[in-house]
Amino acid sequence: MRFPIALLVAVFFAAPASAQDREVPYWAALDEDEINMRVGPSENFPVDWVYRRKGLPVKVVRVMQGWRLVEDPEGTRGWMLQQFLTLERGAIVVGDGLAELRAAAEPGARVLWRAEPGVVGSLGNCAARWCEFKVGTRKGWVRAERLWGAGEP
Repeated sequence: MRFPIALLVAVFFAAPASAQDREVPYWAALDEDEINMRVGPSENFPVDWVYRRKGLPVKVVRVMQGWRLVEDPEGTRGWMLQQFLTLERGAIVVGDGLAELRAAAEPGARVLWRAEPGVVGSLGNCAARWCEFKVGTRKGWVRAERLWGAGEP
């Protein structure tokens, strides 16, 4: 049986467009060094904030065509173009004091390094209230409650 070429072309081009068309809320991260947050879902709306923090996690709370209503770690909401977001999970250290990153996902594991609140990194696997967290070449396990972007959105 031969598939019509038009069907194959449609499937090939439809997959990337729907990559972020998923049930909300969901986690995403900024995929550019500078991204505008607008007050509405169009370039006709004014810019409310300019983010300069690639990898910063955001919570997508609404989808409208190519736009995403996102919430940042401070609770600010606004609209961003979907093309400037990635589904690769990021996280930011929150809370008071330094967050200890350990060699294993357990309280008694060796402390590899400590991260200040506001440090942004890549989020790996999470289990039993611990998450893998990578910043540059450094990685370790940190308590999930110290990371905004871990867990359910």
